[in-house]
Amino acid sequence: MTMPPGIRPYRPEDRPALDDICIRTAHGGQDSRPHYADPGIFPATFAAPYVHMEPESAFVLDDGSGQAVGYILGTTDTRRFAEAFRTTWLPLVAARYPAPPTPTRTPDEAIAHLLHNPERMVVPEVADHPAHLHIDLLPEWQGLGHGRRLMRTFLQALQDRGVPAVHLCMATANTGARVFYDRMGFLELDVPDDGSVTYLGRTTRELDRL
Repeated sequence: MTMPPGIRPYRPEDRPALDDICIRTAHGGQDSRPHYADPGIFPATFAAPYVHMEPESAFVLDDGSGQAVGYILGTTDTRRFAEAFRTTWLPLVAARYPAPPTPTRTPDEAIAHLLHNPERMVVPEVADHPAHLHIDLLPEWQGLGHGRRLMRTFLQALQDRGVPAVHLCMATANTGARVFYDRMGFLELDVPDDGSVTYLGRTTRELDRL
């Protein structure tokens, strides 16, 4: 029997759906497949390592039939996660996605550079926001309040674990995402960069306002 859409914890059988959602939303919120030779580099960098190493911090939007059509995932401790990414995750995927040359020459190599440099996640200016997150929904499930519900679920889980604050790093050009994060109470964090990305953060308190 089909149930209404709802938020639930991630299950291992959701992994193919998460990979697909990540690929279909990775290019500034749009489908990455027309732009990358192997768009599987995106979930290998931004989704799969989280559910592999910290599945208890992942939640999905279930369409009511058991199919994940959106997710939120992350880590409670960015520094620890970056270390585990280097030692535990990278050896599992480096053969398929080897370290690229410097400077990178293609869009795929640019993402591979991020994959092979997990230390980039550790940004001193956001140290007081130790957790970080990624959230993505398939286009047809956006704008219906599901993103807000995913965010509230994740923030509540962080609060329950005693994590005081969370941050995220987004492409500055993704203005639609910025509107959503603003509504979720995220504020811009002062991090020196070239302007291509923006860091946002918020506490895990006052969730009744979401």
